[in-house]
Amino acid sequence: MAFIFCAAFSSEAQRIPVLNQVDLPHNYYFRELYLPQLTSGPSSVCWTSDGKSLIYAMAGSLWIQELGAETALQLTDGPGYDFQPDSSPDGKTVVFTRYNGQSIELMSVDLLTGQTTELTRNKAVNLEPVWSADGKTIAYVSTLNTGHFLLYTAEIENGLLTNNKRITPERKSMVERYYYSEYDHAINPFWSADGARLYFISNREVAHGTGFIVSLFPGQDSIPRIIHQEETSWQTKPDVSPDGTRMVYSSYLGRNWHQLWLLPAEGGYPAPLTYGDYDNANARWSPDGSRIAFISNRTGNTTLWTIDPFSGKEQQVANPKLIYKNPRASLTILTTDENGNRQPARLSVCDSRGKFYAPRDSWIHADDSSYPETQKFESHYIHSQGSITLDIPIDSLYIVASSGPEYEISKQTLAPGEGGSQTLNIKLSRLQMPEEYGNWKSGDLHIHMNYTGHYRTTPEILVQQAKAENLDFMYNLLVNKEQRVPDISHFSPEADPASTDEVLLFHSQEYHTSFWGHLGLLNLNDHFIFPGYAGYPQTAFPSLYPHNVNIAKQAKAQNALVGYVHPFLESQLYPEQSKTLTNDLPLNAALGLVDYYELVGFADHIPSADVWYKLLNCGLRIPAGAGTDAMANYASLRGPVGQNRIYIKNDGVFDQTAITDQIKAGRSYVTNGPLIGLKVGDAAYGDVVQLNRKGEKIAYQAFVRSAVGVDYLDIVWNGEVVKRHKLTGSKKEADITGEITSKGPGWMVARAWSEKADPDLFDIYPYASTNPIYFEVDGKYVISKEAAGYFLTWMDRLKTAAMNHEGYRDQREKDIVLADIELGRQFYLECLKNSTIP
Repeated sequence: MAFIFCAAFSSEAQRIPVLNQVDLPHNYYFRELYLPQLTSGPSSVCWTSDGKSLIYAMAGSLWIQELGAETALQLTDGPGYDFQPDSSPDGKTVVFTRYNGQSIELMSVDLLTGQTTELTRNKAVNLEPVWSADGKTIAYVSTLNTGHFLLYTAEIENGLLTNNKRITPERKSMVERYYYSEYDHAINPFWSADGARLYFISNREVAHGTGFIVSLFPGQDSIPRIIHQEETSWQTKPDVSPDGTRMVYSSYLGRNWHQLWLLPAEGGYPAPLTYGDYDNANARWSPDGSRIAFISNRTGNTTLWTIDPFSGKEQQVANPKLIYKNPRASLTILTTDENGNRQPARLSVCDSRGKFYAPRDSWIHADDSSYPETQKFESHYIHSQGSITLDIPIDSLYIVASSGPEYEISKQTLAPGEGGSQTLNIKLSRLQMPEEYGNWKSGDLHIHMNYTGHYRTTPEILVQQAKAENLDFMYNLLVNKEQRVPDISHFSPEADPASTDEVLLFHSQEYHTSFWGHLGLLNLNDHFIFPGYAGYPQTAFPSLYPHNVNIAKQAKAQNALVGYVHPFLESQLYPEQSKTLTNDLPLNAALGLVDYYELVGFADHIPSADVWYKLLNCGLRIPAGAGTDAMANYASLRGPVGQNRIYIKNDGVFDQTAITDQIKAGRSYVTNGPLIGLKVGDAAYGDVVQLNRKGEKIAYQAFVRSAVGVDYLDIVWNGEVVKRHKLTGSKKEADITGEITSKGPGWMVARAWSEKADPDLFDIYPYASTNPIYFEVDGKYVISKEAAGYFLTWMDRLKTAAMNHEGYRDQREKDIVLADIELGRQFYLECLKNSTIP
């Protein structure tokens, strides 16, 4: 039997977004909030036609459970992950979706025989199938031939899909959108009680959110009728009551979390049905209209509930004993360090089909990309505090364990068990660092604790995730998500009470202005800066003022560090600066308002480094920072907390002040995996070395240690790679010495990187960089004419964009913005005049 690993050994595989046939921007939003995800708890639900049982998706299979019963029966156990069930009105068939690693196809299962049938093979993303009242037609969403979510209907005859029709056209809207495609979409279909009309969510000419609740009569209407206008976010999923008078749907209107609301079926004033600081979603009416089943994350993980819409009584559906279609065994995995002490870790367990398994109470996370040449599915993982027990099939298992960049990655295959309990002990070994490496603390400067994902994270859970990733400190950046700021109640200048001696957690802010670029505001000591964004058309905040210069000054008045986060993609900079790039990093840098630059983050690291190098070449000693931009409550994300991190020197006290001081001083390095070091004599990153003359020899020492292979260890001088050391063998370690000849003042960094991605590292490719060691000659530092000219072009583009913007509330705001841009231009003009290198 061929063994398909859930995390491959080869780093040669191409990393591509999961289900990349979906042609929409910002795939990390729609993938988490709309596409079904693998969770250990229930993720979607429907009623059987008699109203006595619930059918739900959980852990990649469909299950049926009678209300009040203590057991649940597994309906499907196929080669893919099964989601989104809907039971036929005659109670015989369930239609559902199956993710096979390349597409999501429509399937059906016969409730009497258990036989499954493939309804589509179109290699598209097919979603949300729902039966009409007569049981002859289904409506569903598909990306077939367009890459966009459009609405279809089809008939099912003798187990086959026939008379397939697209109900909504591929249409380009006139309105400008940021987080959504310029093409309209249609999602969340559901039928009227009599089956004559289709309701759904449409963003036709809607600027913000996923759209309004609308309806149309298939085959009759060309333009849908608006039922209810509200800014939505993928999870509205309305469902009409059996008597046809009202609908239930999910909304965050005026709140930070989705709750259930009731609305007249023909539109009107919505009324809230549930309340709470958690999400209630995916609601479905029972056939008699007496109850509503829904999914809630109030316990952290996803759970299944019902509510009486006439009394408001909520009841959790019992966590059942599971009756599997095929035999299972029990496996306990213990992870320890080299001394035998319990070591929290990240774990992945897959069978020979590549399917992932987890304990029923563990949060399942997934990489947002896959390697189709070596993986059937993207990598999934959980966080363990050192011991887990799970049910596994009687099959070969492939198990991966890790605990942050300082540990080797453990990989092993477990032979099929005989049905009895097994225990696996995994010892995690630290990388062997150079003797003079010293003491370091690692931190993630950019995390979002709750960002409208499947789970509900608490500070305690976030700290547990950090322990499993061997992360010492982290900043939860509160940020607006549509019309809300999740976790705003946690804002505080002090470390969170959930912090421990091992992990410090701080709550700060990401200022979310897409026009000027996003800011990280660390250690605000007084208040959160509202509204958190500017330049949003068709809102009360269309103006470009307050611009990032103003926000940075406000933050610094609160003694905060200001950084530019997830800076740049290759397409924004090459082959030349994008004409639409309005990020004002060079402006704030010129005005002395930038304390760190997120060199390693949710961006492309080498293009981001090129911009950083040019800032350094204008004499702007801005240190590099690192942040994952991890949505810690997502089931699907690029990397876990600490995937991108900063290492700061720790010589004693470890607190907020010490962290801040080391970040500002640049006594740190940044990485998504490789550990790296650089010294020139006794000087290390952040230090300034005085050179006696031009042409002086500079001897350096550098090293790299890595749990994944690294292609190159580079020495960069003033933005130019002056020494490239190619790693060989395992490519996981190197110690080098060398010498360069200075041509005047400058700076030096070491960087380690690979040309291609590695499936064991959930980022676009391995990358690490030290902060600079600076070199002065006669007290002069490097200023490059080329870099100054580069940013002058950038400033001119900013000036043009700011002048032409039509959202200002008055001339005064426009004048302030343009005056600051001119100050930035003058800085780079002075750099041209005073350049020390061409």
